[in-house]
Amino acid sequence: STLDRSSAASDVYKRQGVIMAKSDLVFRSALELAQMLREGKVSSVEVTRAMLDRIAEVDPVVNAFLFVDEEGALKTAREVDEARAAGEQLHPLAGVPIALKDNVVTRGVPTTAASRMLEGWVPPYDATIVEKIKAAKLPIVGKTNMDEFAMGSSTEHSAFGPTHNPWDLERIPGGSGGGSAAAVAAFMVPLAIGSDTGGSIRQPAAMTGTVGVKPTYGAVSRQGIIALGSSLDQAGPVARTVADAAALQDVIDGFDDRDAVSLDYAWPSMEEAALEPAKAGDRPLEGVKLGVVKQLSGDAYEDDVVASFESTLEFLKGKGAQVVELDLPLLGIALDAYYVIMPAEASSNLAKFDGVRYGLRAEPEPPVTSERLIAASRGEGFGSEVKRRIIFGTRMLSKGFFDKYFVQAMRVRTLLQEELVEAFESVDVIVSPTSPTTAFKLGEKMDDPTLMYLSDITTTPANLGGMPAMSVPSGIAHGLPVGFQVTGPVRGDDVMYRVAAVVESQEDVAHKNPMIEGVDGAAREGEDR
Repeated sequence: STLDRSSAASDVYKRQGVIMAKSDLVFRSALELAQMLREGKVSSVEVTRAMLDRIAEVDPVVNAFLFVDEEGALKTAREVDEARAAGEQLHPLAGVPIALKDNVVTRGVPTTAASRMLEGWVPPYDATIVEKIKAAKLPIVGKTNMDEFAMGSSTEHSAFGPTHNPWDLERIPGGSGGGSAAAVAAFMVPLAIGSDTGGSIRQPAAMTGTVGVKPTYGAVSRQGIIALGSSLDQAGPVARTVADAAALQDVIDGFDDRDAVSLDYAWPSMEEAALEPAKAGDRPLEGVKLGVVKQLSGDAYEDDVVASFESTLEFLKGKGAQVVELDLPLLGIALDAYYVIMPAEASSNLAKFDGVRYGLRAEPEPPVTSERLIAASRGEGFGSEVKRRIIFGTRMLSKGFFDKYFVQAMRVRTLLQEELVEAFESVDVIVSPTSPTTAFKLGEKMDDPTLMYLSDITTTPANLGGMPAMSVPSGIAHGLPVGFQVTGPVRGDDVMYRVAAVVESQEDVAHKNPMIEGVDGAAREGEDR
């Protein structure tokens, strides 16, 4: 198993050793690579080859990838190099490699949602965001691991083994998108796509010291994203810098008439918003109001996480920001509402995976009936967490429970949205820790799902409200990264990026990061090998 391999791995893969690489190209940001490509200092084939070599070197113990498309990635890279040599106008990010979470449908490439139910499925079409990425000519190096059908907060519920946190291989990388976050954190790719239903981009970002963004609901098309909770799901960027994430959002956002909830809106450049604070002098947040919610605190939050959050708040105040305390009572029960609505939507969305219409088909014991076939197929194809949420969600939609629980949860959601709209009349963004804890040990919470669900306590409100939210590294607690969450109003993604860019500018964050510290020396040592 991956866990056994990681336990037996040599020290080269442990903590600081994970930095070692054959090429220093893997340590460059997406925007740095893009500039080098445009200036002819490096080719896309060289960059893509460096990433593929890095994946081959590190992923056997991290297990971030479920499929690596070496042939397809290098084909795109060669096309970029040839087009650039011919003087063609290309997208600014053309030639920069990217990875996709394995619930993003990709034509000709296995897409499994980390489930036995879809094992071996090769889609005949692309998701809208894949179309956009291909049009911009970013080489897609592969599909990343995740909790099965995006159900989980640790990437331990994958049918193909857990992903390991590059900071500590005995810890989880967060979930459900732990594969994308770990791939970026371990310098296997500079960019990745995740999906966020209740924090599945942001929580892994916090656990791995990366930047993870959930855009405004409807900003990025859901067409071709294997659905978990249709009113909650949102695809978004994973990167190592705020500007990189912003540049990727500029690639994938925009109206799509194939998505019924896609917003027909003229989105401003997120990259420009992320780069703006660096040009604004010593007080780039002058007049910006940060809301701190009373309900997003308490005993569930580790002391070191709280200390990092408060330290960052003081830093932001020094940059001109004002802090406004908010009392939002409904935020205190947002998680409860989420864990009624999400399983109910999941039970409906996954009904098609029955062995008859879609997915794995298992042969039941005779006599074979459609009911027995469906039961055998779903029993064999789905893992324990997926079964748990389907059963719970079906119960919530059944007679006697629908009005008592689901309808009430939807009412709470509506009232919460109204409460948040009112809050944003007095503040520009809401800030909080991304997760109440740092990354926990593999297996630590597997026996108690409710403890795992509490990892989403600060992230679910943004999904219920349709608001943009992102996690940006804000410090280190007992050797592990801590995330700072910035939540903007609906369509306020650019404001969110501006504030997050200032959070990222804290010098101590980079200086204390053992995944970054000493990179130049590590790269040279890797090259000497």
